Amino acid sequence: MVKIAFNSPFAQKDEPKKEGAEALVADKDPEVATHRGESSSGRCLLTLLGLAFILAGVVVGGACIYKYFMPKHKVYRGEMCYFENENRDRAVEPYFLPIAEEADIREDDNIAIIDVPVPKFSDSDPAAIVHDFDRLLTAYLDLQLGNCYVIPLNTSIVMPPRNLMDLFAKLATGSYLPQTYLVREEMVVTEEIDNVSDLGIFIYQLCVGKETFRLQRRDQITGLQKRSVENCHSIRHFENSFVVETKICQQ
Repeated sequence: MVKIAFNSPFAQKDEPKKEGAEALVADKDPEVATHRGESSSGRCLLTLLGLAFILAGVVVGGACIYKYFMPKHKVYRGEMCYFENENRDRAVEPYFLPIAEEADIREDDNIAIIDVPVPKFSDSDPAAIVHDFDRLLTAYLDLQLGNCYVIPLNTSIVMPPRNLMDLFAKLATGSYLPQTYLVREEMVVTEEIDNVSDLGIFIYQLCVGKETFRLQRRDQITGLQKRSVENCHSIRHFENSFVVETKICQQ
């Protein structure tokens, strides 16, 4: 017996459809690949831009921190000897007292920061002092009381940064130990300062969070008489070739 096989006409029609579908998929593949490549490139670009912004923020932030919180210049240590008796022509040889302090002098910022440690031979208070030559202000932080005091800068007593740097450079060598005298000045508390943010970044850093008062020289206040009940504290320091005793009184 001979078997005769017949091809179905529907099978013949399916083959062209399959070939057409395969061709269609083949035509679409390059577009899909291209689209995926573009998406990947976009993500990479956004990532790089994000990293660039983060790096820029770190650099700028680091520069600001370095500028305002890190000392730019060498911190000098100096020492002088002085005597308290105002009559320097007396027959008896004067008894000299030593005084030492450290100075961070930032000539670019027009600032001098003085650190007065606990004295060994006097009853004055340890203190931190900021002289701001741009704002013409001086701030005293009495480390024993924890109070801040602000007064206009006295340029007749405080040397400008360049001269002050030269003085401390000579003192730091140890071969220059001047024997000098004591100048006294007396200040009176006039009012409390509520906002120290207007006093400049350096005085702000010194006085923020502390009770801060404005001072005036007693000899500049007309009709002000000394009172026995005044509470006074002294700070001995030098920003010149002589030693200054700043007496701060609060009524």
